[in-house]
Amino acid sequence: MNASYKNNYKKFFRHTYLVFAGMFIAIPFIIDAVACERPQVVTFFNKSLADTTPLIRKDTGKIPKPAAVPPVTADSTQLTKGVDTSGETTVDTLFVPKISKDTLDAPVNYKAKDSIILMVPDKRFYLYGTANTKYKTIDLSAEKMNFDQETGILEATNAKDTAGKLFGGPVMNDGGQSFESDTLKYNFTSQKAKIYNTRSQYGEGYIHSQQTKKAADNTIFGFKNGYTTCNLDTPHFSFRARKIKVIPDKLVISGPANLEIEGIPTPLYIPFAIFPITQGQRSGILPPQYVVNQQKGIGLENGGYYIGLGDHFDLTMRGDVYSYGSWSLTASPTYRKRYKYNGGLNLSFANTRFGDPAVKSEFSTSKDFRVTWNHSMDSKARPGVNFGAAVNFGTSSYNRYNVYDYNTRVNNNIGSSITFSKTWQGKPYNLTMGLNHSQNLSTRDVSISFPDATFTVNTIYPFQPKEMVGTPKWYEKIGVSYNTILRNQANFKDSLFGKQAMFDAMQTGMQHNIPISFSIPVFKTFTLSPGINYTEYWYTKKFARKWDPKKWNPGLDTFGAIDTTYIPGFYSARDISASMSLSTAIYGMYTFNKNSKVKAIRHVMRPTLSASYRPDLSSKYYHELQYNKEGDKQIVSDFDGAIIGVPSPGAFGGLNFGLDNNLEMKVFSKKDTTGNHEKKIKLLDGFGINGSYNLVADSFKLSTFSLYARTNLFDKLNISASGNIDPYQVDARGRRLDKYVWQQGKISLGRLTNASVSLSTSFQSKDAKSKEKEQKIDSLENVQGADAAFAAQQRQLQMVRNNPGEYVDFDIPWRVDLSYSLSYTNTIIPDSGGVVKRITQYVSFNGDFSLTPKWKIGLNSGFDFTNMQIAYTNMYISRDLHCWQMSINLIPFGTFRQFSITINPKAGILRDLRINRSRQFQDL
Repeated sequence: MNASYKNNYKKFFRHTYLVFAGMFIAIPFIIDAVACERPQVVTFFNKSLADTTPLIRKDTGKIPKPAAVPPVTADSTQLTKGVDTSGETTVDTLFVPKISKDTLDAPVNYKAKDSIILMVPDKRFYLYGTANTKYKTIDLSAEKMNFDQETGILEATNAKDTAGKLFGGPVMNDGGQSFESDTLKYNFTSQKAKIYNTRSQYGEGYIHSQQTKKAADNTIFGFKNGYTTCNLDTPHFSFRARKIKVIPDKLVISGPANLEIEGIPTPLYIPFAIFPITQGQRSGILPPQYVVNQQKGIGLENGGYYIGLGDHFDLTMRGDVYSYGSWSLTASPTYRKRYKYNGGLNLSFANTRFGDPAVKSEFSTSKDFRVTWNHSMDSKARPGVNFGAAVNFGTSSYNRYNVYDYNTRVNNNIGSSITFSKTWQGKPYNLTMGLNHSQNLSTRDVSISFPDATFTVNTIYPFQPKEMVGTPKWYEKIGVSYNTILRNQANFKDSLFGKQAMFDAMQTGMQHNIPISFSIPVFKTFTLSPGINYTEYWYTKKFARKWDPKKWNPGLDTFGAIDTTYIPGFYSARDISASMSLSTAIYGMYTFNKNSKVKAIRHVMRPTLSASYRPDLSSKYYHELQYNKEGDKQIVSDFDGAIIGVPSPGAFGGLNFGLDNNLEMKVFSKKDTTGNHEKKIKLLDGFGINGSYNLVADSFKLSTFSLYARTNLFDKLNISASGNIDPYQVDARGRRLDKYVWQQGKISLGRLTNASVSLSTSFQSKDAKSKEKEQKIDSLENVQGADAAFAAQQRQLQMVRNNPGEYVDFDIPWRVDLSYSLSYTNTIIPDSGGVVKRITQYVSFNGDFSLTPKWKIGLNSGFDFTNMQIAYTNMYISRDLHCWQMSINLIPFGTFRQFSITINPKAGILRDLRINRSRQFQDL
């Protein structure tokens, strides 16, 4: 062996010795690392333990065994203050080491996807690859982290990929606050942090800061900041401020700020800014909106104050003021109690001034008011009891001068309803009481019913035993029920509200009804239903009508009209009838061949036939009334127009008949997965005819025919129609003759006296985010509760009505709603002097479509074929500007014309930061 080999041999053993020594030192760390499953999870060595002096026996100089290290688990390892360091085999008393004052009061859990490196001499940890650290409420993630045990500072940074692009920036979550940054430093001892180039979210707003300091109480101090509601990394707009302070869950406060749009500073400066981030109710000022109105001048609208008075009550005060002297005030309190009730009230007063006060002929004022109230009660609050209210009452000119949204302008009828109902549990009694109001804003006619009450006893079977045994007897099926109605109603002009004339027009009436009936099957497929019905009417006024040739008739612009007077007193009328009806159902099926796409058509007929008798018990209350100069007369009742109805004139003994039909079709469908590949389509949900024949009448024995039809074709087109046909001939003056129409040789059931047809349909493209919206609505209801969600929905609906262009759905490319209605009347109206024929037709349409994914055009309009003019029309154009939205609303023609353009942020917190220009024109 030569010298070179000897030297190599010595080097080999020397190197081997060094390798084994290094392995001996590294084995504990290798075992610690290998024992953990990836991603590795271990715990920081506590600085206090690293500095602790070795344990020394009190009575000997032996060095004890090293302190036992707590085992490392697969999830995490936690160091606690009370670690037992006793490791000697001899039984001696040991001193428990003192814990450093800067020891952490909670464990620190960390993990890394790639690797974790511990530098013992430097007392540093290095974490690489999707590192994560958790300490108390802090959850920090970053691509790279390093921890210095000496200073207790953890530093998190991002990394670069092979293309030089940064990724894995630090993201810190602390108690609901989120921070995204380039570099983050956190001190575990002081619990303070310094963050560079951070982006954090507070409610609907985002703050971008070059440097941020986070205090131990989570207060944030930012340097060179930008506040925005745009969620992009480079926002479209922001308020630039040098210093910002964030008080968690309360406020964002800044010093002087400048508005930047697309990074370009604007001339808009504000001395300070306060952005609330508190969730829930809070009081504050409601900024007004600047408008220009042709009749009222320059104005500020919807300014006011919101007062939060707890979880159950709040109050909103708003007002409008204009340069020409007009003003209005509105108070809107709302109340709620979860699982009990909720409601809201609006009290509005307006004083509108027109023209120049110096010129009396051109100057006028209008003082108006409106009251709306909505109340609903949870059905589970008091089982069997319910109370609800929907009130809308005011002067007829309020909407004309103070309301500008489309739906309110085109609706001339308003109404109110307040109801209380009670059902006795386990008993057949039901009581309903209420107040009802209807008002026509065009004619200024008002009708108020109060109190209204209905008491009902459901059908009871007096001959039925408590325990049924065997087949029931026929008399055990006899049922008796009772129903009574109380009505108080006044019809008057709105100018007479609260005056004596309103009370003079009050009518009071009561109706009692007792039906007795039962049904039994006969001939297997038929049902026989005999019955007796008794009705009694109570009145407090009687109408005395007569023809007065000297009275002025404004409808005909001539003299000669019917004069009506009221005779107070107590009057009663009654009606009784006995009937027996027979009904069945007949099914018919037509089957096509196997190759046809139409498999079958099914026709169901439900004929009914009944015989009834009603004696004439009210003949003394009927008489003939002349209704024109020619002396034409008509039979009328002394109680015509009574609120509880009147008994039918004359006796009746005859037959009642009816026929109802249903038509369905079964077609081939590939979508059917049952194997039959069939689909049912309803061609007609129902169509039929009803009538009667009076055997005891001296003339006009056959009644008019009542026809109806309804269907929903292809689940898209709703169609309904109804009408009445008079089978008797009429003379040149429209008077009925006791001769049937078909006696003239015509193939016809008779003359059409009235009819109506309505069609409606709706089409729209698929909503790409329909499921997300449903989930969002569900989460809103779960968070806010049903009551608060309902109140928020009502406020949102009102805002949509007022500004349709600001609330369009860009996720639906197009939408079209169409409806058509036609009505025809051909009747004798005594007050008009003869036969009046009237046809009304109206078509309405509304919809929108997207020119591009960010541009949308919409239209709400209609056409009145009777007057041959376009109905109230509202056009709008909307532009989605990501975090902003622009809308243009135009009412181009009509009595009320309007133009407005609005640009505003989408976020609710900045909704008052809007640019609005409006002009309104009105033809008086």
